[in-house]
Amino acid sequence: MAGLLWRAALPRLSRVRDSSRAWPVFPRFYGAVAAPSRKPAEGPDDANEKLLREPLRHADFFNIQELFSLRDLFEAQVHLGHKKGCRHRLMEPYLFGCRLDVDIIDLEKTMVLLQSALNFTAHIAYRKGIVLFVSRNRQFCYQIETAAKECGEYAMARPWLLGLFTNAHLRYRHGVRLPDLVVLLGALGNAFQPHEAIVEAAKMNIPTVGVVDTNCNPSLITYPIPGNDDSSSAIELYLKLFKMTIVRAKAKRKQVEALQGLQKKPAGDLRSVAQTPLQDSPAQDL
Repeated sequence: MAGLLWRAALPRLSRVRDSSRAWPVFPRFYGAVAAPSRKPAEGPDDANEKLLREPLRHADFFNIQELFSLRDLFEAQVHLGHKKGCRHRLMEPYLFGCRLDVDIIDLEKTMVLLQSALNFTAHIAYRKGIVLFVSRNRQFCYQIETAAKECGEYAMARPWLLGLFTNAHLRYRHGVRLPDLVVLLGALGNAFQPHEAIVEAAKMNIPTVGVVDTNCNPSLITYPIPGNDDSSSAIELYLKLFKMTIVRAKAKRKQVEALQGLQKKPAGDLRSVAQTPLQDSPAQDL
């Protein structure tokens, strides 16, 4: 019975297939021109993310290379190290040689590492981070504090207090903000031991930039700068470069924010500002 029904339905199915072949199928067009895709409007979070990512696309966004030269390092006596007997074995790759039992630092390597350290400091200042200058030498205390004040940052040129970073929540209560970068103008503390700030910064995951002399361990610093840390001329040059870098980065941030503010304004507001006539100041009697 089922076979008879299937044979009876075969002619009908063949007719349906034949009728479908007779009528060509055309695609349906809902419009001749595709609608332009509209980009979603950028929110404040997207604009802020773009503001922070733009400097990372450039190798030298803040023009750090023009701040100093190799001659400036030489005239500031950055190349002079300690006696050969005080040499740290990890500082040997950064040495140029030895003269009269005094180690000479290779200024070409110092120049490259100093540019990297200044570039990193500029990015921290551009992102509104806190920079803390640290030193143990009392003779440079006034210079360090003055330079930090002029660039709007902080300094700790006094004897280091143990637990200043690790026990900050106990000393200054909860919610205190630790520095985003620690700049050491000398990597040694008392008794030729690494500075306590290096150890505490490593525990709190704070990057460090430090000047390492020939008797220091450069592997403890995130961005080491091989150079003399005892000469007043060298310390003055370091402070000058860090101050110029931080000031330049903050000025660049204000410039980019002002440019984005002008781009967000509608065209009508900009035209009205451009078309407003300037009021003539009253004539002054000579």
